Amino acid sequence: MTYLAHTAHLQFGGLWLACIGWTLTAMALGFIQWRVWQVSNTEVITSGVAWIGIWRACFNSHTEVTGGFRTMHCSYISLTEENTPPEIAAGQVLMLLSLLVGLCGNAGGIYSMRNAYFGVKKNSCVCVGFISTGALFLLAAGMSLIPLLWNLSSVVANRTIEFPPEFKLPESPESQHVGSGIWVGMVGASLMVSAGIIFCSYRLPVKSQPSIQPSLKQQLEQDSHGGAIVSGGKDNPAFESDEHL
Repeated sequence: MTYLAHTAHLQFGGLWLACIGWTLTAMALGFIQWRVWQVSNTEVITSGVAWIGIWRACFNSHTEVTGGFRTMHCSYISLTEENTPPEIAAGQVLMLLSLLVGLCGNAGGIYSMRNAYFGVKKNSCVCVGFISTGALFLLAAGMSLIPLLWNLSSVVANRTIEFPPEFKLPESPESQHVGSGIWVGMVGASLMVSAGIIFCSYRLPVKSQPSIQPSLKQQLEQDSHGGAIVSGGKDNPAFESDEHL
């Protein structure tokens, strides 16, 4: 059993990034501000602004209640409706799958960190666990990026949505811009991508081979075969001068 806690500090930070990214992805899933529409008809839509998410379309209105009070009117966007745009339908499915896969990645990351800090019999289990966790994070980020980028391109291209009459929304807005839901989801996906790369880059430490020093007897035998005996002393210059006399 090898101590590997000192090799997994970067992965520990990556796990925190993944947790934050997963939380932001969950927040983006519930936001209604994916696409913000500016509309001219203010009789029903009092503020002139409508918010389109992947689950609901909402706007502020004072005609829904009496006394001039303002309330938010929301309509549920169904996956099975014919008028539901494909980018919104894809967002409903892929964002939920991204949350599920990201949750599995977080669980795998915690288990892998536990193996690294407390030790296992086989070091390869730690490496495989980290790489599998990184792959789950990358897969979760990819699933969320598809609908996020798809809806982003729809806003940039100013595409319209044919809502049913009960939604009380116009067929097309005067203008539209990207809402906070897409930006929050993009940040969350970026954090999960970073965490996935960190986990996949984990490598086991290289074991250093111990150097084998020959014994004194072996050194003497090698020196005798070589015809010389290695001595660690120095020549005495006084003795050499006496020999020349």
